[in-house]
Amino acid sequence: MIEKNLEKLLSGVYRKKITPQDAMEKLKVMMAEDIGVASVDHHRHARQGFPEVIYCAGKTEDEVAAIARTIIKTSGTLLATRANEKIYTRIRKIDKSAIFHPRSGAITVGGGKIKTGEALVISAGTSDMPVAEEAAVTADIMGSRVQTVHDVGVAGIHRLFSHMEKLESARVVVVVAGMDGALASVVGGLTSRPVIGVPTSVGYGAAMGGLSALLAMLNSCSSGVAVMNIDNGFGAGALAHKINTLPEKISR
Repeated sequence: MIEKNLEKLLSGVYRKKITPQDAMEKLKVMMAEDIGVASVDHHRHARQGFPEVIYCAGKTEDEVAAIARTIIKTSGTLLATRANEKIYTRIRKIDKSAIFHPRSGAITVGGGKIKTGEALVISAGTSDMPVAEEAAVTADIMGSRVQTVHDVGVAGIHRLFSHMEKLESARVVVVVAGMDGALASVVGGLTSRPVIGVPTSVGYGAAMGGLSALLAMLNSCSSGVAVMNIDNGFGAGALAHKINTLPEKISR
């Protein structure tokens, strides 16, 4: 959307339908818009291929709604994470096509219909699914094809082996696991694809809120395993999509 607006603006200046001064004023809004509660980075879509994402935790419903309104108006696409039903109700009043993903608390509006690359999101246990869903929703709305496999943790690792075809067809794999976090190393040893490990805060006392899983993934003996912060499904989904959009060959 912002690329089309820029093209229209530049064309207007070229054809002398808009003055350079007026164009500068419009560019200020296109780059960043100060709405009081936030300075919305509209240029992020042009720089990174996707609009600014709203992290809803710590924001009021009014603040989220105000930010969402200006993002949707400018780009037509929205991803909000760590939201709730009340925030979803507010955003749906702005755009009736909004979708709420209750397990992860993600809200989406729009998104590209053309999908590129394939990301496989694997979760160790059902308790890890909220973070896994956040990763899957993020990669999907950004434009990746996404497949999911759930409840294949190391306590019953044989369950993973029936999904080897999906593992081999993916370009990037996101592995979400709490407790001992061992699944990331297992998957990393089974595939040549890049693996993004996401430790979750799932586990009993010595899991230390996900710290044990984080340290286990950081110490993975499998090569090619990158690690996100605890419970950061959004970061994993965004990185997975960036990997999917890399060209097969990069000219130097």
